[in-house]
Amino acid sequence: MTHSSAGNASESEAADGVPADPMSAAIADIITFNDVKDPDLWTRPTTPPSVIAIVDHDPAWTDYFAEAAHRIRRALVPSGSVVGIDHVGSTSVPGLPAKPIIDIALVVADPTAEEDYVPALADAGFVLTIREPAWYEHRMLKRLDPEPGQLDCNLHVFGPRCAEVARMRLFRDWLRDHEDERGTYESAKRAAAEESNAVGETVMGYNARKQAVVRGIYHRIFEARDWV
Repeated sequence: MTHSSAGNASESEAADGVPADPMSAAIADIITFNDVKDPDLWTRPTTPPSVIAIVDHDPAWTDYFAEAAHRIRRALVPSGSVVGIDHVGSTSVPGLPAKPIIDIALVVADPTAEEDYVPALADAGFVLTIREPAWYEHRMLKRLDPEPGQLDCNLHVFGPRCAEVARMRLFRDWLRDHEDERGTYESAKRAAAEESNAVGETVMGYNARKQAVVRGIYHRIFEARDWV
């Protein structure tokens, strides 16, 4: 097995062996999924589950991401909190149907230091919705009331060299390059949405229903890189 750094996948390392790219992570961490149930999970009260809609890919999603990323960077300039930002999830893959919600991975120096970014992002329209200390110190903010012509966003906040950020980027790039895998994932997404809508599940239920297919794709990504 190769033991260099990865992520999108930067192969450079600092002298101490730590991946130099803050959006990257060590291979051993990338191939090890953190599936712990977080006893300290906090979620913002929400309305009842809505229908999970999978729509055809819209090329404008790239522009929606660019607008949201600009808004995020502008909000965080005073604190210097932004380490990296990337368009992830299905809307980042041309040709792949998706829920019309832009997923963004934001890397900050310390996601636990919420005072450095949460108030500024709230002023920019992003509301703290999830806090998961045991899962890579993940925070998620949602853009709940976008301006006309813009889309909702899920803003996922992590720290530097996070394995989940690296996996998101690997998954995105793999689907961009492999049409057959896009088809496999699309089928899983549509089936999961249909099943979840039939029983009134939230997006968490939808994600759980397609997890086996997602893990299978990840395994093929890791095999292609001789990591497993």
